[in-house]
Amino acid sequence: MNLRIKPLDEILQTAEKKSLHRSLGAFQLTMLGVGAIIGTGIFVLTAEAAQKAGPGMMVSFVIAGFVCAVAALCYAEMASMIPVSGSAYTYTYAVMGEVVAWVVGWALVLEYAIAASTVAVGWSGYMVGLLRQVHDYLPFFPNFTMAETWVNGPWNGGLVNVPAFAISLLVTGLLVIGTKESAMFNAVLVTIKILALTAFIALSIPIISVEHFEPFAPNGWIGKLGIGAAAASIFFAYVGFDAVSTAAEETKNPNRNVPIGLLGSLAICTVYYLLVAAGAIGTVGAQPLTDGEGAPLHPGSLELTAACQGLERLVCSKEPLAFVLRQINWSHVGDLIGLAAGLALPSVILMMMFGQTRIFFVMARDGLLPAVFASIHSKFKTPHVVTVCTGVFVSFFAALFPVGKLADISNSGTLFAFLVVSAGVLILRVREPQRPRSFRTPLVWFVGPMAMAGCLFLFAQLSTYTELLFIGWTAIGLLVYLSYGRGRSHLA
Repeated sequence: MNLRIKPLDEILQTAEKKSLHRSLGAFQLTMLGVGAIIGTGIFVLTAEAAQKAGPGMMVSFVIAGFVCAVAALCYAEMASMIPVSGSAYTYTYAVMGEVVAWVVGWALVLEYAIAASTVAVGWSGYMVGLLRQVHDYLPFFPNFTMAETWVNGPWNGGLVNVPAFAISLLVTGLLVIGTKESAMFNAVLVTIKILALTAFIALSIPIISVEHFEPFAPNGWIGKLGIGAAAASIFFAYVGFDAVSTAAEETKNPNRNVPIGLLGSLAICTVYYLLVAAGAIGTVGAQPLTDGEGAPLHPGSLELTAACQGLERLVCSKEPLAFVLRQINWSHVGDLIGLAAGLALPSVILMMMFGQTRIFFVMARDGLLPAVFASIHSKFKTPHVVTVCTGVFVSFFAALFPVGKLADISNSGTLFAFLVVSAGVLILRVREPQRPRSFRTPLVWFVGPMAMAGCLFLFAQLSTYTELLFIGWTAIGLLVYLSYGRGRSHLA
Protein backbone atom coordinates (compact mmCIF):
# COMPACT_ATOMS: atom_id res chain seq x y z
CA MET A 1 0.00 0.00 0.00
CA ASN A 2 1.39 3.40 -1.01
CA LEU A 3 1.17 5.70 2.02
CA ARG A 4 2.31 8.73 -0.01
CA ILE A 5 4.63 10.06 2.65
CA LYS A 6 5.86 13.54 1.78
CA PRO A 7 9.65 13.49 2.16
CA LEU A 8 10.76 15.41 5.22
CA ASP A 9 13.73 16.91 3.39
CA GLU A 10 11.39 18.24 0.73
CA ILE A 11 9.23 19.90 3.37
CA LEU A 12 12.27 21.39 5.08
CA GLN A 13 13.48 23.05 1.88
CA THR A 14 10.79 25.65 2.41
CA ALA A 15 12.08 26.47 5.88
CA GLU A 16 15.75 26.54 4.79
CA LYS A 17 15.09 29.33 2.31
CA LYS A 18 14.42 31.70 5.17
CA SER A 19 16.48 31.37 8.31
CA LEU A 20 14.90 32.61 11.51
CA HIS A 21 16.80 34.70 14.00
CA ARG A 22 17.06 33.05 17.40
CA SER A 23 16.10 35.81 19.82
CA LEU A 24 13.51 34.40 22.23
CA GLY A 25 14.46 33.43 25.75
CA ALA A 26 12.64 31.41 28.40
CA PHE A 27 10.75 34.43 29.78
CA GLN A 28 9.51 35.59 26.38
CA LEU A 29 8.34 32.08 25.52
CA THR A 30 6.53 31.73 28.84
CA MET A 31 4.70 35.03 28.36
CA LEU A 32 3.86 34.06 24.77
CA GLY A 33 2.27 30.87 26.08
CA VAL A 34 0.33 32.63 28.85
CA GLY A 35 -1.09 35.11 26.35
CA ALA A 36 -2.11 32.35 23.95
CA ILE A 37 -3.68 30.08 26.56
CA ILE A 38 -5.83 32.41 28.65
CA GLY A 39 -9.11 33.01 26.84
CA THR A 40 -12.67 31.76 26.62
CA GLY A 41 -11.94 28.59 28.58
CA ILE A 42 -11.53 30.25 31.95
CA PHE A 43 -13.87 33.18 31.27
CA VAL A 44 -16.80 31.00 30.15
CA LEU A 45 -16.34 27.27 30.77
CA THR A 46 -16.18 27.64 34.55
CA ALA A 47 -19.98 27.31 34.63
CA GLU A 48 -19.90 24.29 32.30
CA ALA A 49 -17.28 22.58 34.49
CA ALA A 50 -19.28 23.34 37.64
CA GLN A 51 -22.37 21.59 36.24
CA LYS A 52 -20.30 18.52 35.33
CA ALA A 53 -18.01 18.23 38.35
CA GLY A 54 -19.13 20.66 41.04
CA PRO A 55 -16.20 21.75 43.27
CA GLY A 56 -14.21 18.84 41.86
CA MET A 57 -13.59 20.93 38.75
CA MET A 58 -10.38 22.06 40.50
CA VAL A 59 -9.00 18.55 39.94
CA SER A 60 -10.25 18.72 36.35
CA PHE A 61 -8.01 21.73 35.70
CA VAL A 62 -5.00 19.75 36.97
CA ILE A 63 -5.81 16.70 34.81
CA ALA A 64 -6.29 18.76 31.65
CA GLY A 65 -3.12 20.74 32.35
CA PHE A 66 -1.06 17.56 32.79
CA VAL A 67 -2.29 16.06 29.50
CA CYS A 68 -1.47 19.33 27.75
CA ALA A 69 2.01 19.37 29.30
CA VAL A 70 3.05 15.93 28.03
CA ALA A 71 1.44 16.55 24.63
CA ALA A 72 3.21 19.92 24.42
CA LEU A 73 6.63 18.32 24.90
CA CYS A 74 5.94 15.99 21.95
CA TYR A 75 4.56 18.86 19.88
CA ALA A 76 7.71 20.91 20.56
CA GLU A 77 10.06 18.27 19.14
CA MET A 78 7.99 17.93 15.99
CA ALA A 79 7.79 21.70 15.55
CA SER A 80 11.56 22.03 15.94
CA MET A 81 12.10 19.40 13.21
CA ILE A 82 9.44 20.66 10.78
CA PRO A 83 9.19 24.45 11.28
CA VAL A 84 6.80 25.15 8.39
CA SER A 85 3.15 26.05 7.93
CA GLY A 86 0.43 23.49 8.41
CA SER A 87 0.85 22.50 12.05
CA ALA A 88 -0.06 18.88 12.85
CA TYR A 89 -1.25 18.32 9.26
CA THR A 90 2.23 18.93 7.84
CA TYR A 91 3.92 16.89 10.59
CA THR A 92 1.67 13.92 9.89
CA TYR A 93 2.20 14.16 6.12
CA ALA A 94 5.93 13.68 6.72
CA VAL A 95 5.55 10.79 9.17
CA MET A 96 2.39 8.76 8.51
CA GLY A 97 1.44 9.66 4.97
CA GLU A 98 -1.30 11.40 3.08
CA VAL A 99 -4.41 9.58 4.34
CA VAL A 100 -3.64 10.14 8.02
CA ALA A 101 -2.52 13.71 7.24
CA TRP A 102 -5.86 14.35 5.55
CA VAL A 103 -7.78 13.03 8.55
CA VAL A 104 -5.70 15.23 10.87
CA GLY A 105 -6.23 18.29 8.68
CA TRP A 106 -9.96 17.52 8.53
CA ALA A 107 -9.99 17.18 12.34
CA LEU A 108 -8.23 20.52 12.69
CA VAL A 109 -11.39 22.11 11.26
CA LEU A 110 -13.03 21.05 14.51
CA GLU A 111 -10.12 22.44 16.52
CA TYR A 112 -9.85 25.86 14.92
CA ALA A 113 -13.20 26.68 13.32
CA ILE A 114 -15.39 25.29 16.10
CA ALA A 115 -13.05 26.86 18.68
CA ALA A 116 -13.66 30.21 16.98
CA SER A 117 -17.42 29.59 17.26
CA THR A 118 -16.96 28.72 20.94
CA VAL A 119 -15.14 31.97 21.65
CA ALA A 120 -17.79 33.92 19.74
CA VAL A 121 -20.57 32.45 21.90
CA GLY A 122 -18.53 33.16 25.04
CA TRP A 123 -18.01 36.75 23.89
CA SER A 124 -21.73 37.08 23.27
CA GLY A 125 -22.58 36.00 26.82
CA TYR A 126 -20.31 38.60 28.38
CA MET A 127 -21.32 41.41 26.04
CA VAL A 128 -25.06 40.80 26.47
CA GLY A 129 -24.60 40.74 30.25
CA LEU A 130 -22.59 43.96 30.10
CA LEU A 131 -25.20 45.69 27.94
CA ARG A 132 -27.91 44.72 30.41
CA GLN A 133 -25.87 46.30 33.18
CA VAL A 134 -25.45 49.44 31.09
CA HIS A 135 -29.24 49.67 30.89
CA ASP A 136 -29.34 49.83 34.69
CA TYR A 137 -26.99 52.82 34.61
CA LEU A 138 -28.52 54.46 31.53
CA PRO A 139 -32.29 53.88 31.40
CA PHE A 140 -32.50 55.22 27.86
CA PHE A 141 -30.18 52.42 26.67
CA PRO A 142 -32.04 49.47 25.06
CA ASN A 143 -33.01 46.73 27.52
CA PHE A 144 -31.95 43.24 26.41
CA THR A 145 -34.02 41.40 28.99
CA MET A 146 -36.78 40.56 26.50
CA ALA A 147 -34.40 39.59 23.70
CA GLU A 148 -33.58 36.02 24.77
CA THR A 149 -34.72 34.74 21.37
CA TRP A 150 -31.93 36.66 19.65
CA VAL A 151 -29.03 36.12 22.06
CA ASN A 152 -29.32 32.33 22.48
CA GLY A 153 -29.32 29.37 20.14
CA PRO A 154 -32.08 26.71 20.06
CA TRP A 155 -30.40 24.62 22.80
CA ASN A 156 -30.46 27.58 25.19
CA GLY A 157 -34.10 28.48 24.78
CA GLY A 158 -33.64 30.99 21.98
CA LEU A 159 -33.62 31.02 18.20
CA VAL A 160 -30.39 32.63 16.95
CA ASN A 161 -27.40 34.07 18.82
CA VAL A 162 -27.14 37.28 16.83
CA PRO A 163 -24.15 38.82 18.69
CA ALA A 164 -22.07 35.65 18.20
CA PHE A 165 -23.07 35.54 14.53
CA ALA A 166 -22.19 39.20 14.05
CA ILE A 167 -18.76 39.09 15.70
CA SER A 168 -17.85 36.02 13.63
CA LEU A 169 -18.72 37.83 10.39
CA LEU A 170 -16.86 40.95 11.53
CA VAL A 171 -13.69 38.96 12.21
CA THR A 172 -14.09 37.24 8.83
CA GLY A 173 -14.15 40.64 7.16
CA LEU A 174 -11.00 41.70 9.00
CA LEU A 175 -9.19 38.53 7.92
CA VAL A 176 -10.17 39.06 4.27
CA ILE A 177 -8.88 42.62 4.37
CA GLY A 178 -5.69 41.39 5.98
CA THR A 179 -5.76 43.21 9.30
CA LYS A 180 -2.80 42.23 11.46
CA GLU A 181 -2.42 42.70 15.19
CA SER A 182 0.73 44.48 16.25
CA ALA A 183 2.90 43.11 19.04
CA MET A 184 1.95 46.11 21.19
CA PHE A 185 -1.77 45.49 20.69
CA ASN A 186 -1.36 41.84 21.62
CA ALA A 187 0.60 42.82 24.73
CA VAL A 188 -2.22 45.15 25.78
CA LEU A 189 -4.82 42.40 25.38
CA VAL A 190 -2.72 39.94 27.38
CA THR A 191 -2.35 42.53 30.13
CA ILE A 192 -6.12 43.12 30.19
CA LYS A 193 -6.80 39.38 30.59
CA ILE A 194 -4.21 38.96 33.35
CA LEU A 195 -5.44 42.01 35.25
CA ALA A 196 -9.05 40.81 35.00
CA LEU A 197 -8.23 37.39 36.45
CA THR A 198 -5.97 38.90 39.11
CA ALA A 199 -8.74 41.25 40.22
CA PHE A 200 -11.19 38.34 40.40
CA ILE A 201 -8.80 36.30 42.54
CA ALA A 202 -7.99 39.22 44.86
CA LEU A 203 -11.67 39.94 45.55
CA SER A 204 -12.98 36.37 45.82
CA ILE A 205 -10.30 34.31 47.57
CA PRO A 206 -10.39 36.23 50.91
CA ILE A 207 -14.09 35.47 51.43
CA ILE A 208 -14.33 31.82 50.39
CA SER A 209 -16.33 29.48 52.59
CA VAL A 210 -15.18 25.88 53.12
CA GLU A 211 -18.73 24.46 53.19
CA HIS A 212 -19.17 25.43 49.53
CA PHE A 213 -16.66 22.69 48.63
CA GLU A 214 -18.87 19.90 49.97
CA PRO A 215 -19.72 17.51 48.46
CA PHE A 216 -16.51 17.77 46.44
CA ALA A 217 -17.39 15.33 43.63
CA PRO A 218 -21.21 15.18 43.46
CA ASN A 219 -21.18 13.50 40.02
CA GLY A 220 -18.25 11.16 40.67
CA TRP A 221 -14.88 10.96 38.95
CA ILE A 222 -15.27 9.02 35.69
CA GLY A 223 -18.10 9.12 33.15
CA LYS A 224 -19.98 11.50 30.89
CA LEU A 225 -20.70 13.68 33.93
CA GLY A 226 -18.01 14.00 36.57
CA ILE A 227 -14.47 15.22 37.14
CA GLY A 228 -13.11 13.39 34.08
CA ALA A 229 -15.83 14.82 31.85
CA ALA A 230 -15.15 18.32 33.19
CA ALA A 231 -11.45 17.82 32.43
CA ALA A 232 -12.35 16.93 28.83
CA SER A 233 -14.29 20.22 28.53
CA ILE A 234 -11.72 22.29 30.44
CA PHE A 235 -9.03 21.02 28.06
CA PHE A 236 -10.29 23.83 25.83
CA ALA A 237 -8.99 26.34 28.39
CA TYR A 238 -5.40 25.26 27.66
CA VAL A 239 -5.53 25.20 23.86
CA GLY A 240 -3.06 27.72 22.50
CA PHE A 241 0.12 26.46 24.12
CA ASP A 242 1.31 25.23 20.71
CA ALA A 243 2.25 28.87 20.03
CA VAL A 244 5.29 28.15 22.19
CA SER A 245 6.11 24.97 20.27
CA THR A 246 5.98 26.66 16.89
CA ALA A 247 8.49 29.29 18.08
CA ALA A 248 11.22 26.66 18.56
CA GLU A 249 13.19 27.87 15.52
CA GLU A 250 13.33 31.42 16.91
CA THR A 251 14.46 30.38 20.38
CA LYS A 252 17.91 30.68 21.90
CA ASN A 253 19.04 27.35 23.37
CA PRO A 254 15.74 25.60 22.53
CA ASN A 255 16.59 22.40 24.42
CA ARG A 256 16.50 24.44 27.62
CA ASN A 257 14.11 27.31 26.86
CA VAL A 258 11.31 25.50 24.98
CA PRO A 259 10.41 23.16 27.88
CA ILE A 260 10.69 26.09 30.30
CA GLY A 261 8.32 28.12 28.13
CA LEU A 262 5.88 25.25 27.66
CA LEU A 263 5.78 23.97 31.21
CA GLY A 264 6.17 27.45 32.70
CA SER A 265 3.19 28.90 30.82
CA LEU A 266 1.07 25.84 31.58
CA ALA A 267 2.04 25.99 35.27
CA ILE A 268 1.24 29.71 35.55
CA CYS A 269 -2.12 29.26 33.81
CA THR A 270 -2.96 26.20 35.91
CA VAL A 271 -2.27 28.16 39.12
CA TYR A 272 -4.43 31.04 37.85
CA TYR A 273 -7.19 28.63 36.85
CA LEU A 274 -7.14 26.86 40.22
CA LEU A 275 -7.32 30.17 42.09
CA VAL A 276 -10.17 31.40 39.87
CA ALA A 277 -12.03 28.11 40.34
CA ALA A 278 -11.48 28.24 44.12
CA GLY A 279 -12.76 31.81 44.23
CA ALA A 280 -15.88 30.98 42.21
CA ILE A 281 -16.65 27.82 44.19
CA GLY A 282 -15.87 29.22 47.62
CA THR A 283 -17.94 32.38 47.27
CA VAL A 284 -21.18 31.33 45.55
CA GLY A 285 -20.97 27.53 45.41
CA ALA A 286 -20.76 25.27 42.37
CA GLN A 287 -23.17 22.40 42.99
CA PRO A 288 -24.79 20.99 39.83
CA LEU A 289 -28.51 21.29 39.16
CA THR A 290 -30.43 18.00 39.15
CA ASP A 291 -33.77 16.77 37.87
CA GLY A 292 -36.69 15.61 40.02
CA GLU A 293 -35.01 12.24 40.65
CA GLY A 294 -31.69 13.74 41.71
CA ALA A 295 -29.84 12.99 38.45
CA PRO A 296 -27.54 15.80 37.23
CA LEU A 297 -28.70 17.69 34.16
CA HIS A 298 -26.46 17.78 31.11
CA PRO A 299 -24.82 21.13 30.25
CA GLY A 300 -26.15 22.70 27.08
CA SER A 301 -29.48 20.87 27.34
CA LEU A 302 -32.96 22.36 27.18
CA GLU A 303 -33.67 20.70 30.54
CA LEU A 304 -30.86 22.65 32.20
CA THR A 305 -31.99 25.85 30.51
CA ALA A 306 -35.51 25.32 31.86
CA ALA A 307 -34.20 24.53 35.36
CA CYS A 308 -32.12 27.72 35.35
CA GLN A 309 -35.09 29.99 34.70
CA GLY A 310 -35.22 32.53 37.52
CA LEU A 311 -32.23 31.02 39.36
CA GLU A 312 -29.08 32.94 40.30
CA ARG A 313 -26.59 30.06 40.13
CA LEU A 314 -23.02 29.78 38.84
CA VAL A 315 -23.92 26.81 36.64
CA CYS A 316 -26.60 28.90 34.91
CA SER A 317 -24.44 31.92 34.08
CA LYS A 318 -23.11 32.72 30.62
CA GLU A 319 -20.64 35.17 32.18
CA PRO A 320 -19.58 33.24 35.32
CA LEU A 321 -16.72 35.43 36.54
CA ALA A 322 -18.72 38.64 36.23
CA PHE A 323 -21.68 36.85 37.85
CA VAL A 324 -19.61 35.84 40.90
CA LEU A 325 -18.35 39.36 41.49
CA ARG A 326 -21.86 40.80 41.22
CA GLN A 327 -23.08 38.24 43.74
CA ILE A 328 -20.42 39.30 46.28
CA ASN A 329 -21.26 42.99 45.88
CA TRP A 330 -18.51 43.96 43.46
CA SER A 331 -20.88 44.76 40.59
CA HIS A 332 -18.75 47.46 39.02
CA VAL A 333 -15.67 45.23 38.96
CA GLY A 334 -17.84 42.45 37.53
CA ASP A 335 -18.83 44.81 34.74
CA LEU A 336 -15.16 45.55 34.12
CA ILE A 337 -14.50 41.79 33.88
CA GLY A 338 -17.24 41.64 31.26
CA LEU A 339 -15.66 44.57 29.43
CA ALA A 340 -12.24 42.90 29.56
CA ALA A 341 -13.69 39.74 28.02
CA GLY A 342 -15.47 41.81 25.39
CA LEU A 343 -12.23 43.55 24.44
CA ALA A 344 -9.88 40.55 24.53
CA LEU A 345 -11.89 37.64 23.14
CA PRO A 346 -12.35 38.88 19.54
CA SER A 347 -8.59 38.64 19.06
CA VAL A 348 -8.82 34.95 20.03
CA ILE A 349 -11.55 34.44 17.41
CA LEU A 350 -9.29 36.07 14.85
CA MET A 351 -6.32 33.84 15.68
CA MET A 352 -8.45 30.67 15.63
CA MET A 353 -9.92 31.53 12.24
CA PHE A 354 -6.50 32.54 10.96
CA GLY A 355 -5.16 29.11 11.91
CA GLN A 356 -8.07 27.33 10.23
CA THR A 357 -7.78 29.22 6.95
CA ARG A 358 -4.03 28.54 6.76
CA ILE A 359 -4.53 24.80 7.33
CA PHE A 360 -7.05 24.62 4.48
CA PHE A 361 -4.78 26.83 2.36
CA VAL A 362 -1.87 24.39 2.75
CA MET A 363 -4.15 21.40 2.03
CA ALA A 364 -5.39 23.07 -1.16
CA ARG A 365 -1.81 23.87 -2.14
CA ASP A 366 -1.03 20.15 -1.78
CA GLY A 367 -3.88 19.36 -4.18
CA LEU A 368 -6.12 17.70 -1.57
CA LEU A 369 -8.74 20.46 -1.85
CA PRO A 370 -9.89 22.47 -4.89
CA ALA A 371 -7.30 25.01 -6.02
CA VAL A 372 -9.78 27.84 -5.48
CA PHE A 373 -9.14 27.49 -1.72
CA ALA A 374 -5.50 28.40 -2.36
CA SER A 375 -6.36 31.49 -4.41
CA ILE A 376 -5.09 34.86 -3.20
CA HIS A 377 -7.09 38.10 -3.36
CA SER A 378 -5.58 40.45 -5.96
CA LYS A 379 -5.85 43.50 -3.70
CA PHE A 380 -5.66 42.25 -0.10
CA LYS A 381 -3.21 39.37 -0.77
CA THR A 382 -5.13 37.04 1.56
CA PRO A 383 -6.71 33.60 0.91
CA HIS A 384 -10.14 35.21 0.66
CA VAL A 385 -12.17 32.24 -0.62
CA VAL A 386 -11.22 29.87 2.18
CA THR A 387 -11.54 32.73 4.70
CA VAL A 388 -15.11 33.52 3.65
CA CYS A 389 -16.08 29.82 3.66
CA THR A 390 -14.59 29.42 7.12
CA GLY A 391 -16.35 32.57 8.32
CA VAL A 392 -19.74 31.30 7.17
CA PHE A 393 -19.10 27.95 8.88
CA VAL A 394 -18.01 29.63 12.14
CA SER A 395 -20.92 32.10 12.12
CA PHE A 396 -23.49 29.35 11.56
CA PHE A 397 -22.28 27.24 14.49
CA ALA A 398 -21.87 30.28 16.75
CA ALA A 399 -25.44 31.35 16.01
CA LEU A 400 -27.04 28.01 16.85
CA PHE A 401 -25.00 26.05 19.42
CA PRO A 402 -24.23 26.66 23.13
CA VAL A 403 -20.68 27.19 24.31
CA GLY A 404 -20.30 23.85 26.12
CA LYS A 405 -21.28 21.71 23.14
CA LEU A 406 -18.98 23.69 20.86
CA ALA A 407 -16.02 23.39 23.25
CA ASP A 408 -16.41 19.61 23.42
CA ILE A 409 -16.61 19.32 19.63
CA SER A 410 -13.49 21.46 19.28
CA ASN A 411 -11.68 19.36 21.87
CA SER A 412 -12.39 16.14 19.95
CA GLY A 413 -10.43 17.44 16.96
CA THR A 414 -7.64 18.81 19.15
CA LEU A 415 -7.22 15.58 21.11
CA PHE A 416 -7.03 13.54 17.91
CA ALA A 417 -4.37 15.86 16.44
CA PHE A 418 -2.29 15.75 19.64
CA LEU A 419 -2.58 11.96 19.75
CA VAL A 420 -1.23 11.64 16.21
CA VAL A 421 1.61 14.13 16.82
CA SER A 422 2.65 12.26 19.99
CA ALA A 423 2.75 8.99 18.02
CA GLY A 424 4.67 10.70 15.22
CA VAL A 425 7.46 11.74 17.55
CA LEU A 426 8.00 8.12 18.58
CA ILE A 427 7.92 6.91 14.97
CA LEU A 428 10.59 9.41 13.90
CA ARG A 429 12.79 8.49 16.88
CA VAL A 430 12.87 4.96 15.43
CA ARG A 431 12.86 5.76 11.71
CA GLU A 432 15.28 8.72 11.72
CA PRO A 433 17.15 8.76 15.03
CA GLN A 434 20.07 10.79 13.63
CA ARG A 435 17.99 13.64 12.18
CA PRO A 436 18.87 16.99 13.84
CA ARG A 437 16.42 18.12 16.49
CA SER A 438 16.82 21.56 18.06
CA PHE A 439 14.54 20.29 20.83
CA ARG A 440 14.29 16.71 22.05
CA THR A 441 11.36 15.54 24.17
CA PRO A 442 12.80 14.39 27.52
CA LEU A 443 11.98 10.80 28.57
CA VAL A 444 10.24 10.44 25.22
CA TRP A 445 9.31 6.77 25.70
CA PHE A 446 7.42 7.73 28.84
CA VAL A 447 6.12 11.16 27.81
CA GLY A 448 4.90 10.07 24.34
CA PRO A 449 2.78 7.11 25.49
CA MET A 450 1.53 9.17 28.45
CA ALA A 451 0.39 11.92 26.07
CA MET A 452 -1.38 9.39 23.86
CA ALA A 453 -3.07 7.73 26.85
CA GLY A 454 -4.13 11.12 28.24
CA CYS A 455 -5.68 12.18 24.94
CA LEU A 456 -7.56 8.88 24.67
CA PHE A 457 -8.77 9.20 28.26
CA LEU A 458 -10.12 12.73 27.76
CA PHE A 459 -11.71 11.77 24.45
CA ALA A 460 -13.52 8.89 26.20
CA GLN A 461 -14.90 11.39 28.75
CA LEU A 462 -16.53 13.54 26.08
CA SER A 463 -20.27 13.20 25.61
CA THR A 464 -21.49 10.37 23.40
CA TYR A 465 -22.96 12.75 20.83
CA THR A 466 -19.56 14.51 20.56
CA GLU A 467 -17.77 11.22 19.95
CA LEU A 468 -20.35 10.17 17.34
CA LEU A 469 -20.13 13.58 15.68
CA PHE A 470 -16.34 13.26 15.44
CA ILE A 471 -16.64 9.77 13.91
CA GLY A 472 -19.25 11.04 11.45
CA TRP A 473 -17.12 14.08 10.57
CA THR A 474 -14.11 11.82 9.95
CA ALA A 475 -16.20 9.54 7.73
CA ILE A 476 -17.35 12.53 5.66
CA GLY A 477 -13.74 13.67 5.40
CA LEU A 478 -12.61 10.29 4.10
CA LEU A 479 -15.37 10.36 1.47
CA VAL A 480 -14.19 13.79 0.34
CA TYR A 481 -10.60 12.53 0.18
CA LEU A 482 -11.46 9.39 -1.79
CA SER A 483 -13.75 11.23 -4.22
CA TYR A 484 -11.51 14.26 -4.77
CA GLY A 485 -8.18 14.54 -2.97
CA ARG A 486 -6.69 11.11 -3.62
CA GLY A 487 -6.80 11.48 -7.40
CA ARG A 488 -5.73 15.13 -7.49
CA SER A 489 -3.02 15.13 -4.84
CA HIS A 490 0.34 16.44 -6.03
CA LEU A 491 1.87 13.18 -4.78
CA ALA A 492 -0.56 11.08 -6.84
